[in-house]
Amino acid sequence: MLDAKLSSQLKAYLQNLKTDVQLHIALDAVAHPNKSNEISELANEIALLSDLITVLPQKDNSVRSPSLQVVSVANDTRMTFAGVPLGHEFTSLVLALLHSGGHPLKISQEQIEFIKALDGDFEFETFVSLSCQTCPGVVQALNMMTALNPNIRHTMIDGSLFQDEVTKRNIMAVPSVYLNGEVFSQGGVTLEQILKKIDPNAGKKQAEQISQKAPYEMLIIGGGPAGAAAAIYTARKGLRTGIVADKFGGQVAETVGIENFISVKATEGPKLVSGLEEHVRDYPVDIMSDNQAIKLTRIASEMGSVINVELANGATLSSQAVLIATGARWREMKVPGEQQYRGKGVAYCPHCDGPLFKGKRVAVIGGGNSGIEAAIDLANIVEHVTVLEFDSKLRADKVLQDKANSMGNIDIILNAQTTQVIGDDTRVTGLTYTDRTDNSSKQVAVAGIFVQIGLVPNTEWLKGDIELTPRGEIVVSQKGETSIPGVFAAGDVTTSPYKQIIIAMGDGANAALGAFDYLIRQAVPAKQDKAA
Repeated sequence: MLDAKLSSQLKAYLQNLKTDVQLHIALDAVAHPNKSNEISELANEIALLSDLITVLPQKDNSVRSPSLQVVSVANDTRMTFAGVPLGHEFTSLVLALLHSGGHPLKISQEQIEFIKALDGDFEFETFVSLSCQTCPGVVQALNMMTALNPNIRHTMIDGSLFQDEVTKRNIMAVPSVYLNGEVFSQGGVTLEQILKKIDPNAGKKQAEQISQKAPYEMLIIGGGPAGAAAAIYTARKGLRTGIVADKFGGQVAETVGIENFISVKATEGPKLVSGLEEHVRDYPVDIMSDNQAIKLTRIASEMGSVINVELANGATLSSQAVLIATGARWREMKVPGEQQYRGKGVAYCPHCDGPLFKGKRVAVIGGGNSGIEAAIDLANIVEHVTVLEFDSKLRADKVLQDKANSMGNIDIILNAQTTQVIGDDTRVTGLTYTDRTDNSSKQVAVAGIFVQIGLVPNTEWLKGDIELTPRGEIVVSQKGETSIPGVFAAGDVTTSPYKQIIIAMGDGANAALGAFDYLIRQAVPAKQDKAA
């Protein structure tokens, strides 16, 4: 099952095991013979790579079949993979093996102590699709908690394999997390967010810790490609640098294939994000994840002006200079029913949620590259795809249009303005649209609606304080300067005309150098980086 290269890499990783690990396999030769064979083959191949790993039959009848359970012999912790943990979840399996075998976790000591001290019974279940880019982060966060506390158990569930459960629980978006049988969260969540939901006081404690931090010379708001590049440049200049980010990686974490990142022929969003974070952590950068800026104020003082940044949790940070790199998010249709059925048929990531609509009819809103790419991907999974484009022509590249037109289960409707999402109170059943050629109203019966109509910059919190374009983009100079002295911006949140990963990184580096130049001229202590 594992090719020679992957086996060699995995064997090298497993050299880090310190204690015994057992793989308990539960097989179902009647309902899922092929998947059962794959799990058995995978477990036995892994066991051949390390003397510390053994394979045993699953004796717990309550565990789903087919599944593979990773058990720490030393700590009696259990992480279960219901389904074959390949695709994007293979990394989750590798980390589960390492953490169950005594390899240290890369989280803060405060988080480790907090998780170990949790009292009670925590049975987590995470429904995923193996093509989901966001799911592994959630699975790995919950598995790390499981590795630290035997009172916590976690099961990853491949929704496409356990369709009956998906239907029964009305799951129409992944990742969907359940705690002790009740809905816990939907969509990407970080370890910090999980801990806050478990302990309501965790957010208050975090705010108190953040407010006690000394002023920065450079504070970066946003942890995507622009923010990461800026942090590396300012840290190399010797500036005391901090990053405030809702989540590290931004939109890139949800990007599937990346083939235009120069010098890297092909990669995936989560892999690139992991590399970005690892690179940033090579420097003394203070990363404050799971935090959202809500207000920015420039204040004059005897020591010169400083910029205060207020966070949603009530904490306030100060810095001599600030760089905004908050990126953009998926644009919404803003029609009746969209919010009501979000996660119940209305989706924004076809790669994540597409497998949940296997054999069903869906719609894609938007005829640009993202929309047509989504339609092509979905057409290989679902019964039928209807693309609705507002304009009188598609905006996607011709090669994509040709591919879509060649597929027998994609219909494209032009001059279509979506007006309402229809449902039965539990899930989407269809949509209505206006035919702009004759102003007539029409209806399409679908089980899912994938919205692909572009991005909107994350600047609502800046309105009235900083110069924005009518589209909400931050107006910047060639050096990344904004209308507020000492405040810079970079990446997709700005007027940069092309929203590309590599351009965002360049913008981040450029704005960081602009900020460094500003600080020098303000007589703020800073050290030249001779290597830059």
